[in-house]
Amino acid sequence: MPLNNEQKKQYKSIGHDLKPVLIVAGNGLNEGVVAELDRALADHELIKVEIRSEDREERAATIAELCKAGRAELVQTIGKKALIYRKNPQPNKQLSNIHRYK
Repeated sequence: MPLNNEQKKQYKSIGHDLKPVLIVAGNGLNEGVVAELDRALADHELIKVEIRSEDREERAATIAELCKAGRAELVQTIGKKALIYRKNPQPNKQLSNIHRYK
């Protein structure tokens, strides 16, 4: 289900203070990156990802692949960083960025 504008606004304000928990560098997407993405989304629901690539189109393609691989929604992209959200049906309130910053 796509995020509405109110949710995006709320998640952007939460994401402002987050540090990247996943960095995708020269090797691109591999099993390790996808496994860490899945773990981070399961724990935190809302995460910031850094893409270390100079090419804008390549970054956009990598972010789209990340969202598809993680079954997640893109909230925002600024430069080399992307904010990604995936709802957890049973979130851990101590780990979830959504519940910690409400």
